[in-house]
Amino acid sequence: MNKKLYQLLLVSLVVFSILWSFSCQGQKQEAPPAAVQKTVLQISEQEVQTLDEAIYKTREFNGRKREYLTIDFSTVSHPAAVTDFQQVFHLPPVKQHRTGTCWCFATTSFLESELKRLGHGEIKLSEMYTVYWQYVEKARRFIQEKGKSALGEGSEANAVTTMMKQYGAVPASAYTGLLPGQTEHDHSKLFAEIRNYLDFCQKNEYWDEEKALAYVQIILNKYLGEPPTTIEVNGQKMTPKEYLDNVLQLPLDDYVCFMSFKYLPFYTKGEYKAPDNWWHSQDYYNVPLDEFYQALVNSLEKGYSLSLGGDVSEPGISGEEGLAIIPTFDILPSLINQDSREFRFYNRTSTDDHAIHAVGLTQHDDRTWFLIKDSGGGAHRGPFKGYEMFRDDFVKLKMLTFMVHKDAVPDLLAKFEAKAK
Repeated sequence: MNKKLYQLLLVSLVVFSILWSFSCQGQKQEAPPAAVQKTVLQISEQEVQTLDEAIYKTREFNGRKREYLTIDFSTVSHPAAVTDFQQVFHLPPVKQHRTGTCWCFATTSFLESELKRLGHGEIKLSEMYTVYWQYVEKARRFIQEKGKSALGEGSEANAVTTMMKQYGAVPASAYTGLLPGQTEHDHSKLFAEIRNYLDFCQKNEYWDEEKALAYVQIILNKYLGEPPTTIEVNGQKMTPKEYLDNVLQLPLDDYVCFMSFKYLPFYTKGEYKAPDNWWHSQDYYNVPLDEFYQALVNSLEKGYSLSLGGDVSEPGISGEEGLAIIPTFDILPSLINQDSREFRFYNRTSTDDHAIHAVGLTQHDDRTWFLIKDSGGGAHRGPFKGYEMFRDDFVKLKMLTFMVHKDAVPDLLAKFEAKAK
């Protein structure tokens, strides 16, 4: 590089530096960003009494051994007996056997308790009469939606009241859903045959609703028997609708369903986004978790039972032990809140896989326990023979919906009315 070029570059650099300095002086320097305020969670030393250890056990079911994750329930302090609970009247537990109809067993049991509370007596209703017509209506929607409607054995609590409004109800003695010689329900072949037929309709684009439903009813009659069109009560003949309206007199429009999810604004009604809500009912009242849980407690304390729906496929629940808790290796009690509940529903570790009937409440070692009447097989193999005890943490995290009479939750419903104005 020659001397003149070098001097020119040096002068240019000096001039550029001076100009840059002056331009910077005219600019206002930005203040550093304010420190982000963080929420600090403090967990008291007394919160965790013992840590639950995750262990594997082996269970034999239908001749097959299966390994599953659980805990040592001998370390869990719990009520000793069903009689330790303040109970709402309910009829004895019954088994659903090999069916996916817990939704109907739980809600039918709930309505039987309501009949007693309302002064209409102790009446055992037929679950299978409702189940029969639910299969028909599922098939109808499947045909109408040209195969785009969910098809399974499961459903929701408000399906029972919906079917009763349409088809009425009958006593258990009038329709068992069992063929001569049968003593246990088994819908495995029944549902497989309905599923195969409707798959055939979809594959071949066969959408004749009247003929399709007629064939579905042939399948149902084959496995469940034909439901009665008239029944006799106290020497009087009546239709199932007349029995519902004149004898049972259940106020079906007075039963309300609640959920607690962030995907919908609180104090508004909307859809419960679960496959078993196959008809996309939007009649669910959405409330914050604290109010959802307190409504359960308050209802039972006032003498109202509830039909619950939620997740029971967890290491912290055992039908054989008759207990349900949330282990500490899952989440600590103080961390159970709206967000931890939402997260599990979002990633499908909390699913809507079972319906049960909450019939009692008690306090034990500073914890609230719920008495659960359960039609599932596990509960009937356990020590409480059709009952289970759910601890408060399990209910808060894993119970997703409930149905109750509106008079049990007037303050909660008032918030919806106020927001609608």
